[in-house]
Amino acid sequence: MRPLWRQAARLTGRAKIERFRPIEDRAVSRVPENSPESSPEQAPAAAAIEQPRARLLELAGGAAGSRLARAIDFLIEIDRLKSVLRRTLLADGSRRENSAEHSWHLCLFALVLAEHSGAEIDLTRVLKMLLVHDIVEVDAGDTFCYDEDALSGKDERERRAALRIFGLLPDDVGLELRLLWEEFEQRTTPEARFANAVDRLQPMLHNLLTRGHSWREHGVGKHQVLERNAPIDDGAPDLWRFAEAFLDEAEEAGWFGE
Repeated sequence: MRPLWRQAARLTGRAKIERFRPIEDRAVSRVPENSPESSPEQAPAAAAIEQPRARLLELAGGAAGSRLARAIDFLIEIDRLKSVLRRTLLADGSRRENSAEHSWHLCLFALVLAEHSGAEIDLTRVLKMLLVHDIVEVDAGDTFCYDEDALSGKDERERRAALRIFGLLPDDVGLELRLLWEEFEQRTTPEARFANAVDRLQPMLHNLLTRGHSWREHGVGKHQVLERNAPIDDGAPDLWRFAEAFLDEAEEAGWFGE
């Protein structure tokens, strides 16, 4: 396959080939700039994409603010979600999960567990919600749900992030995705309640598979886990009964923090 910069030259004329030069291979940061774990060394890695990004947007009609250019800009921007690390380990315990992997996994949870929803749902709407529900973490980072100090400013951080990130898109598309994000947050529809149920179930299963790793690491007790995850009962009562059973066994095994 032709390299992208050579394809661009073929499409737009050889005079433009210098505008889309390849960048050398380098280690790319796995942690977003806004994360507490970020470091000054990550700035060059983030800056490395700006020249090819600008060229892609130019090819998509960015100078005229085209719909395609705005969509491509959004899609490039949300690639950063792959670098937002969560507290939850992968099931094999090898490393921490990132937020993009989490969103993908939740979509599969919804697909295979939809029959356990507490009400009739529009599964397509659930999947859309799950795909966008953590996009705000590109700016806001992942907020650990048992960190009271971090939670105090979470809503405002994520509101600002939603306005900026969804605002990259064409207005109608951006509004649709932002409203889906707000619906998920408000949990007032059957779809949002089910989406929230699987969002809570998945990290608990990972904790069970890793012998309570993040619970023990952060001193999270069973009562906190029950309180945090009780909304599962609103969206999927069968899944909540399942969760209560495995949480009892986790307690017997000593997998909660002190």
